[in-house]
Amino acid sequence: MSHGCPFHQSSQRQVRLDDEQVHWDQEMSYGQYLGLETLLMCQTPLSAEHDEMLFIVIHQASELWMKLCLHEAYGAAEHIRQDNLRPAFKMLSRIARIQEQLIQAWEVLVTMTPADYASFRDALGQSSGFQSYQYRELEFLLGNKNADMIEAHRAHPKYYDRLQSVLNAPSLYDLTLQLLHQRGFHIPASHLQRDWARPYSASAEVEAAWSEIYRNTAAHWDLYELAEKLVDMEFNFQRWRFSHMKTVERIIGYRRGTGGTAGVNYLVKALELQFFPELWSVRSSI
Repeated sequence: MSHGCPFHQSSQRQVRLDDEQVHWDQEMSYGQYLGLETLLMCQTPLSAEHDEMLFIVIHQASELWMKLCLHEAYGAAEHIRQDNLRPAFKMLSRIARIQEQLIQAWEVLVTMTPADYASFRDALGQSSGFQSYQYRELEFLLGNKNADMIEAHRAHPKYYDRLQSVLNAPSLYDLTLQLLHQRGFHIPASHLQRDWARPYSASAEVEAAWSEIYRNTAAHWDLYELAEKLVDMEFNFQRWRFSHMKTVERIIGYRRGTGGTAGVNYLVKALELQFFPELWSVRSSI
């Protein structure tokens, strides 16, 4: 058999030696490329409690996933602006898959009991997930504009200014409606040029445009697919919010959150928010 041949074995050893030599000669290692030394030094519990490490890693990993969500969402927004939808579809699909990872993170966190969390909660001080500037930026980019939400970041000019910029720019949905207008659909002027920092208001005319697209998918397939990609993303965002709410309820009940936030009561209200309202209401009229 060939695998018993001494020549074959010698060849395998040579290949392995060659591979190892290539590895030894590399100027950059896996750890260096990923910055692992710095990354893995960022987990610094403030208490001696075992479960604080879980709490830190879950939230840091979620922030990394949100960083990638923002990267993909900005890319998709630019392609939508340029009426170049095929690359945008890939990016929006990727966001939906990232959101699956964010949702699953709560499944790991709920292995922590109320007693586990209480053992180190005081070490968190006034820090709160409410202060996540990446989460707020993602909400603003998708269309949930609320100027009051950036006040938690006023003490940090870099993040405050960044959020002000995103707050006052068109959202992903605003750009989508501008694209519909360019394609010949009637979108009211009030939804094409407005104060972008104001919350979006649903429009019967916008719903009518989406209704035309959904009723004639063959003629408007790419816009129909864009609509469904947006719905996928919002659907997963709502699943994430729901899992967040139930996780907090399971661990701290209806106590106020760290930093003075309203905890579960705030998270329940957040479930009512919608990024793309006409894409949901149109389903009742098709």
